Amino acid sequence: MSTLMTLKKLAGISAIAFAAMTAANSVNAANWRYAHEEYEGDVQDVYAYKFKEYIEENSDHTIQVFRFGELGESDDIMEQTLSGILQFVNQSPGFTGALIPEAQIFFIPYLMPTEMDKVVTFFRESEAINEMFPELYAQHGLELLQMYPEGEMVVTADEPITSPQEFSNKKIRVMTNPLLSETYAAFGATPTPLPWGEVYGALQTNMIQGQENPIFWIESGKLYEVSPHLIFTSHGWFTTAMMANQDFFEGLSDEDKKLVRDASDYAFEEIIVHINGLADEALQNIMKASDEVTVTRLNEEQIEKFKARAPQVEKKFIEMTGEEGKKLLNQFKKDLEEVQD
Repeated sequence: MSTLMTLKKLAGISAIAFAAMTAANSVNAANWRYAHEEYEGDVQDVYAYKFKEYIEENSDHTIQVFRFGELGESDDIMEQTLSGILQFVNQSPGFTGALIPEAQIFFIPYLMPTEMDKVVTFFRESEAINEMFPELYAQHGLELLQMYPEGEMVVTADEPITSPQEFSNKKIRVMTNPLLSETYAAFGATPTPLPWGEVYGALQTNMIQGQENPIFWIESGKLYEVSPHLIFTSHGWFTTAMMANQDFFEGLSDEDKKLVRDASDYAFEEIIVHINGLADEALQNIMKASDEVTVTRLNEEQIEKFKARAPQVEKKFIEMTGEEGKKLLNQFKKDLEEVQD
């Protein structure tokens, strides 16, 4: 056989092998479905698209992202994840707390620091976050891939509030979360659980007189239009969690498991950059958009009056979660002490 014919034959074999490999990759490629509970451009949406970016740049898999309302509300997307319709879901402990009571720990007021650098360090290094929570989520069919902060919680109301007494007789919307209800009851308000889709209308019609959310979400949802008085109470940060259906995750190859974990870590680093300065920018946008908005930042003396009511919420958390919750809370506090040093 001539050298030329040999080269042609080898080239033909290589082409066939390449085509077979490409076909195999195509067969193995999957489209994964991922839902979150926020709007386009909000923090969870940015995280989801950074996750998608990493997956699609480093594999043949694709990610289909669904935003708030496209597949229902928070409870709906969790049900779809647990049933395997969705592979990934991003949901805050405010809603997951009904399924995993220990996740409500984030709603104990004045437990978390308010300085962003300390909050970020806590999420990076906390044993409670990175070791204990994954075990708790796994007990409920979920693979916890990442917990991350979104922003400081801000209360909006129909008038400025500076003391628990001024919360009296005010219905404050809370997520469907028993401990968050306990927090606002401790603060002197009447907690009123409502799904997100009803909040704007309820504020507009005075069915409720206030609510709490990170400032970017107050801007995004235009809540300042119907609840213009912003109160910075320094009582906590909004936290969220990104997770996978556990059966789906366990069925992945080792290579794909690493891909998913690396993508969640990549998105975490990107979101930390994204939220830096986001609250200040959102507040500026709100102030430009409305002349009716007022901003009240509680001073230390005023904060102490609210903080004095936090122990009853902590006690309720332990009642709800038992020894498991007590162990988690102790580790949480230990981790926070290390951040504060």
